[in-house]
Amino acid sequence: MLSPGWTRWTFWVLVAMLGTGVLMCLVGTVSEYATGPAIIRMNQRRDVMAQGAGVVVSVEVQPGQRVAAGQVLVTLQTEEERSSLVRIEHEMEMLLVRYMRDLSDQSARQALTALGAEREQAQARIEARAQRAPVAGIVGDVRIQPGQYLTVGTLVASIVEDNASAYLLALLPGYYRPFLSPGMPLRVELDGFQYEYRELRIESVGEQLIGPGELKRYLGPDLADTVETKGPIVLVRAAIPSRTFSVRGRTLGYFEGMPARAQVAVRAEPIFLAMIPGLKVLFPHDD
Repeated sequence: MLSPGWTRWTFWVLVAMLGTGVLMCLVGTVSEYATGPAIIRMNQRRDVMAQGAGVVVSVEVQPGQRVAAGQVLVTLQTEEERSSLVRIEHEMEMLLVRYMRDLSDQSARQALTALGAEREQAQARIEARAQRAPVAGIVGDVRIQPGQYLTVGTLVASIVEDNASAYLLALLPGYYRPFLSPGMPLRVELDGFQYEYRELRIESVGEQLIGPGELKRYLGPDLADTVETKGPIVLVRAAIPSRTFSVRGRTLGYFEGMPARAQVAVRAEPIFLAMIPGLKVLFPHDD
């Protein structure tokens, strides 16, 4: 029988490929990853809370704006203060019309002077109720608008100090807790930046597992609804060396609550054991 020449070398190529595949299964390993959502948090972040109830008169800052310590962020006034100021200004308008008609009217002039002083006092009281920046930094978030009624303790704005650092908070499945420890590498992919991976190192691992309800209390009302988890989780923290990152030549900044995905290689096993789990009894190994 005549055989084409190409079948001979094709046979040996297939044999070589098979041998390579078998060798890879014997010496190669496959890793298992703990994967979960993550968020960027900022250290030295100050939340400015309303110290008293009142209506927002004006918002003096915008997100991303740099402010100095003591700078006015928001001005407030109560309904009583607003009514008093409206009354004073209305009376001043009426007296001004009266005085303009008769410039010799000394009573109108004296009344205008008294009302002017009263208006200054009313405005001073409103200014004293203004919410000011406790430290110098960057305004991270403003959650209110003019005309809104605030109760005591309502979040007015947040300020990130100039020298603040960022860190990653990863929410990984709780059953991986025994495999996690500080110093392990952690790979991060920021949402919206697909395939742009960053390598960090685990700084700390939570000692206890927590559920979704406890996680919402831990994150607070601002971030509670930004992540979704199921079952018990473990909190893993990793330091971020810089407040900025580069993507395709552009330098961008991290911000509070920025979503991401994190994964950690927790254990590895030979490929042939992963393909045939029953062999694990015959070939015990360390992860």
